[in-house]
Amino acid sequence: MLRTAIRNLLAHKARLVMSGLAVVLGVAFVAGTLTFTDALNNTFTGIFKGAAADVSVEPKAAFNTGMAGMDMNSASASLPASLVEKVVAVDGVSAATGYVQADGVYVLDTNGHVADTGGAPGMGISWTTNPELNSATLVAGQAPTSSDEVAIDTGTADDLGYHVGDHVTVLTPGPRLQATLVGTFRYGQDGGLAGASMTAFDTATAQRLLLAKGRFSEIGVTAADGMSHTELADHLTAELGAGYQVSTKEQKAADRAASLEDSLKFINTFLLVFAGVALFVGSFLILNTFSMLVAQRTRELALLRALGASRRQVTRTVLIEAVVLGLVGATVGLGGGYALAFGLKGMFGRFGLTIDSGLTLTGATVAWSYLIGSAVTLVAAYLPARRAAKVPPVAAMRADLVTTPRPLRVRTISGVVVAALSAAGLAGGAAGGTLPLVAVGALGLLVAVIVLSPVLAVPFVHGVGAFLPQLAGTTGRLAKENALRNPRRTAATSSALMIGLALVTGFGILGTSARASIDRTVDDVLRADYVVSAAMGQPFTPQVADRVRHIDGVESVAVERYGTAEIDGHQGYFSAYDPALVGDALAIDMTDGKLNGLAAGTILVSAKEADRAGLSVGDSVRFEVANGQSRQLKVAGLYGDDNGLGPYVIAMDTYQATGGVPLDQNVYITLDRSADATDVHKALDRVVDEYPVVQLRDAEGYKQDKRAGIDQLLTLINALLALSVLIAVLGVVNTLVLSVIERTRELGLLRALGMDRRHVRRMVRLEAVVISLYGAALGIALGTVLGLALTTVMHDQGLVATAVPVPQLVLGLVLGGVTGLVAAAIPARRAGRLDVLDAISAT
Repeated sequence: MLRTAIRNLLAHKARLVMSGLAVVLGVAFVAGTLTFTDALNNTFTGIFKGAAADVSVEPKAAFNTGMAGMDMNSASASLPASLVEKVVAVDGVSAATGYVQADGVYVLDTNGHVADTGGAPGMGISWTTNPELNSATLVAGQAPTSSDEVAIDTGTADDLGYHVGDHVTVLTPGPRLQATLVGTFRYGQDGGLAGASMTAFDTATAQRLLLAKGRFSEIGVTAADGMSHTELADHLTAELGAGYQVSTKEQKAADRAASLEDSLKFINTFLLVFAGVALFVGSFLILNTFSMLVAQRTRELALLRALGASRRQVTRTVLIEAVVLGLVGATVGLGGGYALAFGLKGMFGRFGLTIDSGLTLTGATVAWSYLIGSAVTLVAAYLPARRAAKVPPVAAMRADLVTTPRPLRVRTISGVVVAALSAAGLAGGAAGGTLPLVAVGALGLLVAVIVLSPVLAVPFVHGVGAFLPQLAGTTGRLAKENALRNPRRTAATSSALMIGLALVTGFGILGTSARASIDRTVDDVLRADYVVSAAMGQPFTPQVADRVRHIDGVESVAVERYGTAEIDGHQGYFSAYDPALVGDALAIDMTDGKLNGLAAGTILVSAKEADRAGLSVGDSVRFEVANGQSRQLKVAGLYGDDNGLGPYVIAMDTYQATGGVPLDQNVYITLDRSADATDVHKALDRVVDEYPVVQLRDAEGYKQDKRAGIDQLLTLINALLALSVLIAVLGVVNTLVLSVIERTRELGLLRALGMDRRHVRRMVRLEAVVISLYGAALGIALGTVLGLALTTVMHDQGLVATAVPVPQLVLGLVLGGVTGLVAAAIPARRAGRLDVLDAISAT
């Protein structure tokens, strides 16, 4: 049977190549996703493993803040220089040195523009003089030794075109620095920084600019000969006490890698979901192809039965063909996956996530690719294989065997039941804000639509097809009848396109609603005339706000800062403002209490968070930040959840008293109404120009800035979904090609009765357009329902407006019809070129 299966594959190469492409594309997405995420993880773990110290001593965080880092990046969350001497005296320590590291340091190019990190941080460090404890290696020049000298990483130097001896301008959280570039260095083993830039100062300068005099961010320790890292860490913990975080090199790399994995889980899941979509859509193409191939080979398979083959052997023959197809497709898909990973690497690089690690196909990726390619093909071919085994041997003796399609009664009943249950779950989840219930309801509704698709195809084709005879006469009527002849085939052909457009439509509604929500929130909340912020939410120096305050015509300058805290043991984000100025910047809708109740000993809580925690005005909560500083704060008021403020708001005095990082996130500027707006705007531009890391935006520009992130995400999503649409197009092409082969004799008779080649081609095209329009209409309708449900359930996450992009939906329907025309090009040409006599004689 193996020989028979191989012979059948070789005999139907053209028929199977389209199904093979579905496997190739599906596996390519899986392999590309796994390869890309491996490179992503290797990039960061390589940075983590580049640490030179055997053991590190750091301030102990009160709770885990993940990869954020900035919550511990302040003078109050640092180590005194005197601790270095105490560490050196511990048994087993060979050497120890203090180290400074902080964000918000950027090198300007010769035109005064900031080094483009794509949103990655700009870091400042102190240069460690002990080579055993220095993670950086000089490539050229020397280390900085004075306040007017710096060294930068080789990647930044190459990007900006700087060489040793050049004069550079450095932006810091404090003052701007003019310095001489005295050296370039490579960080870690391979020098990769994932797009970040790194500037090194001498220790005293780093402390003065980035932290505080006599303070260190971390102390690096090397072990004496014969002392293991674990033993040394135990000695240090015993001597220093429990107030410090003591970690071995290996433990620190593992902890950071675990935090990284958690932080990047969204990206991995995001990409694997689309890989699953590609495989799911591709399975319909494979199922449809094998179903039609089995139907066309009825006489051949029945002949095998007549010659003594058992049902199991016939089933095995078809499944062997599927396995071979899956293995070949997976092999080609691995190569496509590597190319896709390369494209993803470039795409994410444009979004600010530079992948320094090389792309490598690991053993796990290869194994998963072959397993998935074979499994999907086997599952898709199983039902056709079972049907093949049921072909009666007597069919081999009859050339006129006609298979009677099964009625759609069972499909109708089961589909309606699943649709009703799913719709109820979807509605309940949307009304109750339960995302898991919405997800289950959405999946169930998708299954229900797939089950009901052949049933729904009949009225749709009748309705749309009613116009075909008026447009194309007899040719149009024949195209309509062909689409109606086998509703299951029509449904299977259109299902791939339906799923692709359902996802595009659903995400389109989410994206449009997010854009509308941003506009509404900014219009309702923003009172300030201008907002100063940095790209990708990076914090920036408070000197910007200080400079703006001295501009004539500026009435109010309100600063916003962020942080993470545990409030009564529950971790959440907070924002901090000057209570006297926040009302000038933002219109906060208070549902209980008053905005002027915000003060040094109080906190404002969102209504949703207050409901979750059972808080009301007058209650007391314990507010603790990562550096261990804590305060008891009184709830002074509750505000609506449509303000875009997050769950908690504190006063700037509380933020500073608990050691908050002295960097701004946003600066809100309100003008004096009597001032000349043009002159003030010019003065603001002059200030911002001196700090290229930040941007000045009015209300409309601020909205555009916020919408840009949504647009980038939608571009990425639609680019990935284009793969499923491509598979859908292949499905239409494949089905039509096989349909033409199946109807060879019929087409020959039509030609013999006077239909010319042009009309034959038109008939195939019209059939393809009807099928594609059906898939597009069904997908858009399903996607609209899912998109509206998701928008409703995400109201508490900031989606306060619902918007349906009607022009995009109409365009999707039009493109569905165009997809049919494009997909029909090859089948129509094949049908038009059939030889009349050969076609009539075909059996």
